Amino acid sequence: MSSAPQRFLPLDVFRGMTVCFMIIVNTPGTSDVFGPLNHARWHGCTPTDLVFPSFLFAVGNAMSFSMRKFAQMDHAAVVAKIFRRTLLIFLLGFLMYWLPFVRHSAGGGWEFIPIGDTRILGVLQRIAICYGLAALMIHFLPERLVWGLSAALLLGYWLILWAYGQPGDPYSLHGNAVLQFDRMVMGDRHLYKGEGFPFDPEGLLSTLPAIVNVVAGYYTGLFIQQQGKTAKGVTRLAAVGVVLIILAQLWNLALPVNKKIWTSSYVLYAVGIDLLLLSLLIYIIDLKHRSGWTGFFTIFGKNPLFLYLLSEVLVIFLFFFQAGPGTSVYAWINMHIFQPVAPGKVGSLLFAVVFMLLCWSVGWWLDRKRIYVRV
Repeated sequence: MSSAPQRFLPLDVFRGMTVCFMIIVNTPGTSDVFGPLNHARWHGCTPTDLVFPSFLFAVGNAMSFSMRKFAQMDHAAVVAKIFRRTLLIFLLGFLMYWLPFVRHSAGGGWEFIPIGDTRILGVLQRIAICYGLAALMIHFLPERLVWGLSAALLLGYWLILWAYGQPGDPYSLHGNAVLQFDRMVMGDRHLYKGEGFPFDPEGLLSTLPAIVNVVAGYYTGLFIQQQGKTAKGVTRLAAVGVVLIILAQLWNLALPVNKKIWTSSYVLYAVGIDLLLLSLLIYIIDLKHRSGWTGFFTIFGKNPLFLYLLSEVLVIFLFFFQAGPGTSVYAWINMHIFQPVAPGKVGSLLFAVVFMLLCWSVGWWLDRKRIYVRV
């Protein structure tokens, strides 16, 4: 915990908006939600599909400030710091998915969840791996080589999907190389089951192109610090964003935009959207000097990782504790409070918004006490 360092307001707002929306889409009262709050079924991209890559982009933005300290450190100390932070974030994610370490047994009691049934990868784990590898690349390699390696990751991943996916259908749900690789390395018991069978949208292989989201965020952060508050700088950011979106749509003809296997075209599309949104925020906040509305989002932006983790842990326990036979506290709150007020999709959204505001109130209290949780 520490006092807040020097901040760049548009980046704080961008980070805060990402966390805010992430909590809303992760905690609907029911599965009956408005279309934009759902992930695309497979190919394609909804606003919800842009949340996680934007979080990774924001991680890169933050690195453009935090990695300044590395210049005064020897290489061994830098590597140790990067690995320590990577391991800590990864462990937080792994333990979060293992919580509460017990489950309801068939006999009505509790039984310990064996480590063999735990999910290894996930959101925080991907953040950890992408942060660690991107930080090592940026610290030890010249900028031109970092960009070259990033391009190689995107093109190489495309080649892997095409070469090792199911012949004739390499980008399908059951035929993609990501599924085959994760099953071979981790086994079905350690994979996410949300698709109705073992498949992890945060798998090992699909983490490779996600590193580029962090790299793009880092160099965007550097550019904003140097030219971000000028009309020329904002125009350049927006122009690059438009170009990336066009390239992504062209690439989509051969490699579909797909969040669940994190295709390379999806990376370009998400970074392009992030650049346009950041350009708009800088224009409104810094060039037009309209910042009175930003306070709500900066609460999330100052403690992003902690508030995300808090939201997930709260949901885990709301689902774990029972309000009645076969009814979790989470479901009971929705059925008896929100659905009577606004049935269906509206009530589900209201549940999510109220839950988000609960997390925000914790962030507001931390900010008022000037407590900022760093990993």
